Amino acid sequence: MRTIAVPLTLINLNDDGFHLLVEIVVYGQKYWAVVDTGASRSVFDKAFIEKHSDDVIVPDDTNATTLFTTSSTIQTIIPRLKIGKLNIKSYQAVALDLETVNEAYVAMGHPRIVAIIGSDIFFQYQAKINYKKLKIQFCAKPA
Repeated sequence: MRTIAVPLTLINLNDDGFHLLVEIVVYGQKYWAVVDTGASRSVFDKAFIEKHSDDVIVPDDTNATTLFTTSSTIQTIIPRLKIGKLNIKSYQAVALDLETVNEAYVAMGHPRIVAIIGSDIFFQYQAKINYKKLKIQFCAKPA
């Protein structure tokens, strides 16, 4: 089984912790995403999905609850999501408003993000994070 190593970027949150960012390719363009091992599912920014997808679905249960808040969600199929050389086809994406995250990042001098990568992808591709080398490894074949 082939292992795919993808570089991570460590950002400092005003000396109150750190986040890991990973570069992703979605809709043919490069963007930043947060690596969040505590997120049960990956999510994309709602405005980003509305701008790029012609096939947005508003589910019957339109709310997602995070640790701190509940917000409305939309869904779409992203034809191709790339994380390094990991190529995920027809990814069933959920999107919610990430603007407050982006506002905080920009205020701290960090780049905007379009997604939070969570445990659905980490589990499916058996991800391992090497904090010393700032790399995340995925198994090329899903579990």
